[in-house]
Amino acid sequence: MTTEGVDPREADVAAAAALARARASAAEKGLRPGSAPRRKRRRAIEQAYSTSTKDGRDPALIGEQIDRLLLDRGWNVDVSAGAVMGRWSVIVGADVAAHSAPITFTDGELLVRADSTAWATQLRHMVSTLLARLEAEAGPGVVTSLRIVGPSSPSWRRGPRRAAGPGPRDTYG
Repeated sequence: MTTEGVDPREADVAAAAALARARASAAEKGLRPGSAPRRKRRRAIEQAYSTSTKDGRDPALIGEQIDRLLLDRGWNVDVSAGAVMGRWSVIVGADVAAHSAPITFTDGELLVRADSTAWATQLRHMVSTLLARLEAEAGPGVVTSLRIVGPSSPSWRRGPRRAAGPGPRDTYG
């Protein structure tokens, strides 16, 4: 593309000079036409001539080490369940979390206590939706079932054994 007052031959000479400077700069850096950039070549060389051993003594990222530890110890499900317990309000929403709370997690079953029988009934209707959200947040197979309970009343049973008959409330008359 030419503009008025510029000779096309002068523009070609300027472009050729700029190309020659770029080639000289690349040659100083050790680059050749068609070769990969230095970063990629360095990584390829480091991987080809790595001194890594299979005994795990090489430095690794902390996240990879924690993931390996969790898998080796079998704690990954427990950690995911703990994340569900800690992030309950984020997973189910502020309205539902205001009226319910996770209590225990045992063998894939999450026990959730509602603050009223009406909310317990509502949560029982939402079990499939809640399980889908829990699976999306914690991963598949972590929470396999939900058990929804209402508010608890005081238990009159004390100890592992109980005698049949009138209980402690039978004191009137």
